[in-house]
Amino acid sequence: MPCAELEQYTRVWIPDPEEVWKPAEIIRDYKEGESVLHLKLEDESTLEYPIGPKDNPLPFLRNPDILVGENDLTALSYLHEPAVLHNLRVRFLESNHIYTYCGIVLVAINPYEQLQIYGEEVINAYSGQNMGDMDPHIFAVAEEAYKQMARDEKNQSIIVSGESGAGKTVSAKYAMRYFATVGGSANDTNVEEKVLASSPIMEAIGNAKTTRNDNSSRFGKYIQIGFDRRYHIIGANMRTYLLEKSRVVFQAEDERNYHIFYQLCASACLPEFKDLALTSAEDFTYTSLGENIFIEGVNDAKDLEKTREALSLLGVKESHQMSIFKIIASILHLGNVDIVSERDGESCHISRNDPHLQHYCQLLGVELEQMEHWLCHRKLVTTAETYVKNMSSAQAANARDALAKHIYAHLFDWIVEHINKALYTSSKQHSFIGVLDIYGFETFEINSFEQFCINYANEKLQQQFNSHVFKLEQEEYMKEQIPWTLIDFYDNQPCIDLIEAKLGILDLLDEECKVPKGTDQNWAQKLYSQHLSSQHFEKPRMSNSSFIVVHFADKVEYQCDGFLEKNRDTVYEEQINILKASKFQLVADLFQDGKEVSAPPPSGKSSRINVRPAKPIIKGHNREHRKTVGHQFRSSLHLLMETLNATTPHYVRCIKPNDDKEAFMFDSRRAVQQLRACGVLETIRISAAGYPSRWTYSDFYNRYRVLMKKKDMTIGDKKQVCRNLLETLIKDPDKFQFGKTKIFFRAGQVAYLEKLRADKFRFACIKIQKTVRGWLQRTRYLKIRKSAITLQRYGRGYLARRYAEYLRLTRAALICQKQYRMVRVRHAYLTVRKAVITIQAFTRGMFTRRLYQEFLLHHKAIIIQKTVRGWLERKKFLRARNAAVVIQCAYRRVLAKRQFKQLKIEARSAEHLKKLNTGMENKIVQLQRKMDDQTKEYKTQNEHLSVSNIALGTEVNKLQKELETLRSRQGDNTQVTSLQEELEKLRVALQEAHTQRKKLEEEHSSEKLDLEQRVKELEKENSMLKAEKEEMNQRIRRSQGSEGQEDSVSQKEVRLQTELDEERLRYQNLLKEFSRLEQRYDNLQEEIAYNKFAPGHRRNPSNQSSIGSESPFPSITMSEVGDTEDTIQQIEEMGLGNAAMDLSVFMKLQKRVRELEQERKRLQTNLEKMEELSKRKAIDPKSSTSEEDTNADLAYNSLKRQELESENKKLKNDLNELRKALADRASENCSSNELQESYNLLLSQLKAANEELDVRKEEVLMLKTQIVSTKKPKEDTNHIDSNDVTDWANNKKPIDKEEALQAYQGLSESKRLLETQLQSQSRKHQDELEALHTQIEVLKEDLEKKQEMLNHFSTLPPEALVEFSVQQEITRLTNENLDLKEVMEKLEKNERKLKKQLRIYIKKVQELELAQAAALQANRARPELTRQVTVQRKEKDFEGMFEYYKEDEAVLIKALVTDMKPHVVSATVPCLPAYILFMCIRHADYINDDQKVHSLLTSSINAVKKVLKKNNDDFEMASFWLANTSRLLHCLKQYSGDEAFMTQNTAKQNEHCLKNFDLAEYRQVLSDLSIQIYQQLIKIAEAILQPMIVSAMLESGSLTGVKPMGYRHRSSSMDCETGGPGGYTLEALIRQLSQFYTIMGEHGLDPEIGQQVIRQLFYSINAVTLNNLLLRKDVCSWSTGMQLRYNISQMEEWLRGRNLNQSGAVATIEPLIQAAQLLQLRKKTSQDAEAICNTCSVLSTQQIVKILNLYTPLNEFEERVTVSFIRDIQNRLQGRIENNQLLVDTKHTFPVLFPYTPSALSLETIHIPASLNLDFLIRV
Repeated sequence: MPCAELEQYTRVWIPDPEEVWKPAEIIRDYKEGESVLHLKLEDESTLEYPIGPKDNPLPFLRNPDILVGENDLTALSYLHEPAVLHNLRVRFLESNHIYTYCGIVLVAINPYEQLQIYGEEVINAYSGQNMGDMDPHIFAVAEEAYKQMARDEKNQSIIVSGESGAGKTVSAKYAMRYFATVGGSANDTNVEEKVLASSPIMEAIGNAKTTRNDNSSRFGKYIQIGFDRRYHIIGANMRTYLLEKSRVVFQAEDERNYHIFYQLCASACLPEFKDLALTSAEDFTYTSLGENIFIEGVNDAKDLEKTREALSLLGVKESHQMSIFKIIASILHLGNVDIVSERDGESCHISRNDPHLQHYCQLLGVELEQMEHWLCHRKLVTTAETYVKNMSSAQAANARDALAKHIYAHLFDWIVEHINKALYTSSKQHSFIGVLDIYGFETFEINSFEQFCINYANEKLQQQFNSHVFKLEQEEYMKEQIPWTLIDFYDNQPCIDLIEAKLGILDLLDEECKVPKGTDQNWAQKLYSQHLSSQHFEKPRMSNSSFIVVHFADKVEYQCDGFLEKNRDTVYEEQINILKASKFQLVADLFQDGKEVSAPPPSGKSSRINVRPAKPIIKGHNREHRKTVGHQFRSSLHLLMETLNATTPHYVRCIKPNDDKEAFMFDSRRAVQQLRACGVLETIRISAAGYPSRWTYSDFYNRYRVLMKKKDMTIGDKKQVCRNLLETLIKDPDKFQFGKTKIFFRAGQVAYLEKLRADKFRFACIKIQKTVRGWLQRTRYLKIRKSAITLQRYGRGYLARRYAEYLRLTRAALICQKQYRMVRVRHAYLTVRKAVITIQAFTRGMFTRRLYQEFLLHHKAIIIQKTVRGWLERKKFLRARNAAVVIQCAYRRVLAKRQFKQLKIEARSAEHLKKLNTGMENKIVQLQRKMDDQTKEYKTQNEHLSVSNIALGTEVNKLQKELETLRSRQGDNTQVTSLQEELEKLRVALQEAHTQRKKLEEEHSSEKLDLEQRVKELEKENSMLKAEKEEMNQRIRRSQGSEGQEDSVSQKEVRLQTELDEERLRYQNLLKEFSRLEQRYDNLQEEIAYNKFAPGHRRNPSNQSSIGSESPFPSITMSEVGDTEDTIQQIEEMGLGNAAMDLSVFMKLQKRVRELEQERKRLQTNLEKMEELSKRKAIDPKSSTSEEDTNADLAYNSLKRQELESENKKLKNDLNELRKALADRASENCSSNELQESYNLLLSQLKAANEELDVRKEEVLMLKTQIVSTKKPKEDTNHIDSNDVTDWANNKKPIDKEEALQAYQGLSESKRLLETQLQSQSRKHQDELEALHTQIEVLKEDLEKKQEMLNHFSTLPPEALVEFSVQQEITRLTNENLDLKEVMEKLEKNERKLKKQLRIYIKKVQELELAQAAALQANRARPELTRQVTVQRKEKDFEGMFEYYKEDEAVLIKALVTDMKPHVVSATVPCLPAYILFMCIRHADYINDDQKVHSLLTSSINAVKKVLKKNNDDFEMASFWLANTSRLLHCLKQYSGDEAFMTQNTAKQNEHCLKNFDLAEYRQVLSDLSIQIYQQLIKIAEAILQPMIVSAMLESGSLTGVKPMGYRHRSSSMDCETGGPGGYTLEALIRQLSQFYTIMGEHGLDPEIGQQVIRQLFYSINAVTLNNLLLRKDVCSWSTGMQLRYNISQMEEWLRGRNLNQSGAVATIEPLIQAAQLLQLRKKTSQDAEAICNTCSVLSTQQIVKILNLYTPLNEFEERVTVSFIRDIQNRLQGRIENNQLLVDTKHTFPVLFPYTPSALSLETIHIPASLNLDFLIRV
């Protein structure tokens, strides 16, 4: 460093034993050669810092404040250790940023706290973004890897390293979550879920608690995530490295074994784990060595549930899971086996009753005796024979622990292998991304074989890292085409050679392991003798059993004890053979000889990669030997390095900020150790050796243009301006280089430029101060001068005013004299003038009155003359009119007499009688037959009567004889008197009975009156109770206070509106999910079709709906649910198999079955009532009349039905004949006029015939009913007096048959009428009696209930009384509501029935008209018919309907939907296709063709879906069909006939309403389709706007005078040759919005829907902009806030220009407005904090704090936001209730509402343009 830079006020870094580095400021210029540097510390204390060439070199310079907090360490001007440490500290503690870039390395500091920065919204924010555009994040690294894989088609790797507790596992987990979210599987295999599910399994079996980390990974893993050609996840593969097996049998203090052991012990109480015989973890040796079995905040039992769920998700069966748990439990029991030493000390034994040994053998399925024997013995094999040797207790314990480690290691490998099988895919892998989670550099007090392997792996990774960083630096220089020199960097190849080369540490270790008597001490001596000359190997001074290796990070001393044993990993073969013979298959499979213990080979494409390592691998000797642990680890490490060298690496270095696991606490000493160990400082050193500072030309120009001269600013080329400036400012050309897009600076040059810029600003400030001070003095002088001039002006003014007063008084005296003289003369003149005027007035009045009298006399004479002349004329007119009337009467009388005579003559003629008696002959014959039948019946009845009279006569004679005998026997009168007395008694009793009856009637009437009076009283009481209830309710309302009453209505409305919006949002989300699933289903179908080339049968999807299907079979609409017969008929026509495909049919049938069940119950109740009535009426002799009436009605109905059936058959036959005739005549050539005339003639004749037929049918039916009714035996009606019969028979006078018949008919008719009236009156009377009885019973019950209620009321307190009355009122209203609902349902049912009948009749009439037309066409050749035509048919007007044939439906859909282009109908009526479709639907409704309506609507909806699917990225097409779909929906509502939709219709539009069908269900389907189209429209628009938003809102500098000042993007992989990606301006964004709005308006989309689209797009703009603002430090500045506010104002102006203020779009960007205001507000005092809290009401606390932390001053005159100010803001906002979410949900969609907007366009005015080629449509 040149001494010239160490001037006064220069800030430097000096070493510190506690903080490592602390800041200071030079207070005296330093001169070269001085030994002391005078400094001032931050606490204002001074320090004399000694300077020496060896001890204390010159201190490091500090970076300017503008660079402090940079998100990339390489952007610092001074690159050294204190600058890096300070930058990380500031970002971590003050801004709470845990991620920082260091070139290509992402430095991640563990916060020891859950941060809300890993949600799905954060993933969406980073997806698709360049690495340099956003704040540092693990997602940014993952996105960069994913993007480079897709762009370069090269495999990628993410290397996550760090020491235990630094957060490696969490970082790797979040990287995999990002890939699973962004590159989710294309099918339903859910590979991404399986990849994430592997994490809890591996954490359970491979993680443990250490002193540094509660969840430390004790193994390394490399996960390859495979992708297909579309970059979707198709599979994964995992490799593991160096599991720490020693942890199974040993844990240090305050550490734990692997989590799975404690999870099983915590869940030992579960019933499925009873066979494991587990207890608490404290009871087992292997889990209690650390003396603490719990982790704070961790529930082991719940973690086991997650582990089991993950195993199930990965396809591990329950049986295998239990086998795994048994093996793990057996390891615990094995550790508790008690090995007892013998007395000699060289042998030992195990008790056979040891419960743990029994459980161990039982769980593993091995023999107890063998395991007991070989745990205490070992086998020695020599060339000659085999020996069995006893083991001491220590040797047996070691062998037992080795067996436990061996079992767990094999189980670990088996689980990893099965996870790979679950993640394996047979699909071809196109590329992969690997995530390496491996241990970092480790150094402890005692370092053993595990730490040696770990540090060896880190040496290899550091070598690869150094070479890659150097390579990237070279690529950057070559890309920018600047000269570069070779940069010297640390090469750790000698250290690697020391470890892995021939006769290296590992090689000597393997050699020593082969020696039978090899020991750790011998191996150490070999190391000393072989490697003491190496600079990376040292021998400790005080030890002969350890060695020191000088690693790249630090010196590490390794203890040799245990190296050989761990490297051998010795397990006795006899124990393994016992396990191989296990009766459990899984246990036996674990220890098969063919199983490779090392990491499994990679699957997929990685196994076929031809990898060439960067350096040749140093191979050992070729002697055959057993693979040791070190050899296996070296082989797997070489394979890993080959894979990494074949991929593009990305580095994540995790830093542990402190050892106490405290949240956001930074220990500088620990951080520096890790920075040195992980290679971050080496990266900085490499960068500093070249050109670390890099600026784009535009950024450099904007930042340092203040150093330019005015003439330089006139040059248009910014590159040339920058070149000229730098050549002027920096004389040494080696300090900078000009690249193609950037300027490269050596270390310190940016700080020098910043110093020049600050000096320039300082000089400018001095000049401004000088100018301002001069201006102030001049202002003071001008103020004094102005005061003197003012005093002079006031003095002169006083003198002038006094002289003016004198002149004014003189002039006033003259004026007064003049005015007085004038008044005196004028007064005399006015007196004379008034007298003259008075004389003239009187004279003129006299003459005027005379003239008026003369005019009045003339007027009266004229009136008298007018009246007299009028009377004379009227008299003359009346005389003439009376004479004319007399003449007319006489003439009319003569004509009337003539006509009367003519009518008399015609009446006497036979022709007239024939006309009158036409058709009566048949009647007479029938009546004659009827009369003959009745005479026969009368004769038979007379015979019966005569027989009965004879019998009665004989019986009377017998009785007379008996009476005479009785009289003869009793001669005295005593018996007669007694009989008379008895008769009198009976009369008295009868009289008493009559009186008693009258009394009962009177009592009944009185009781009835009492009841009525009591009912009235109860009603009055009820009304009084209601009034009391209302009063109590009012009191309750008053007691609640008046405050809630005012706001209750508005709050209720707001709540209801929010509930409605939420419900609508849920419904639309369901629709959105349905459309997404439908799209996914279509994609799967396409993929199946793509994979299968051979044609074959395709199974229809199971979720095919009746509306959305493309099936040719018709479905049945829900409006015909009640029409079961039509439904069954349609099923028969369609076929059972075809009908089964339509699910709606079964729904309708089920509903119809329910209705029939209800109808059956109702009929059952009616039947029971009728049976009761019949039982009551059985006593009444008149009950037979009702039965006869019902029989007559039944007979009439049956006859009518038979008649209609026969008539229907006859009409069908006639129709068929007419059709045949029509077909025959169609072949002949005939003119159109003859056809028309014959058709009209036949139609008129057919109508007349039909009318005559109806008359005849009614007459026949009446006669048939009369005949049937007369055949019924009626005793009352057929009884004829015998005397009348005899008189009839004896009458010999000739009787006219016709008169007799008429008389008989009249009598019978009158008798029948009287009978029916009598029967109806009797029934009516009976019904009234029953109704009265039921009413009395009901009133009694009601009376009892009310009495009970009154009694209950009297016992209740006032509060309970009010509550009870309210409850009763609610119950009553509920019952009334139910009754009204039942009535409504009945009315609706009757309405449906009537509509059905109406449709049937209309259809029959149409068929009849068609038959008549066919008949007319068949007979059109008859000349006599054509001559009779005299009236021609009038042409009908256009009724707004289009007719088409069924076979033309496909052509219609193709022309209107499939092939329709929006520009074709742009010049016509908006939404023309919708109108045409509706007019076709109207015609189908007009002809009552439900199949046609259903087919047209279904085909149209399916065609629209296909078109939108085909054009899924075309905004114009989506807008066009959204407008047409919504218009068709409005038409279906407008013309539905519903009064609610007809309020704005014209009379003509009401005539066009649908007549036959209710299309409410299709309205719902169209509404759902409109919602789906709306969502697709929003998706398309957001996709178009997405790349424009950030550039237009945050990066474009459209505001003049405000430009970005010095922030610059980090260089990323997406930089282009011309200086970065092209940006969009705000004008481009507004133009795009205008284009969207114009397109929607041109297509006729409803304005309300357009407003909702704009509102949603503005929300998207707000979300994307605010999320980028919250994730980018470079845009959080005052100038950006001003620019952002200006951009928002332009957007608001655009809304106002299009009258979209009420659309709610402004409210959606309110958070962005407040964020811009927050950037512009002052941020110092408590008043500023209060203003910020009041202003930012929409932003959350987390968002406000994030913006304040990101706020970056762009020059030295601004100040950073202090930590205390941010804490003040947080304290003020603690009570705010809000959603604690940092980023805005970009996926949120507002619920759309389609308001009803009827069309004012009349259908008859619509015309089809010829360009649509719809000539086949017929206007109707």
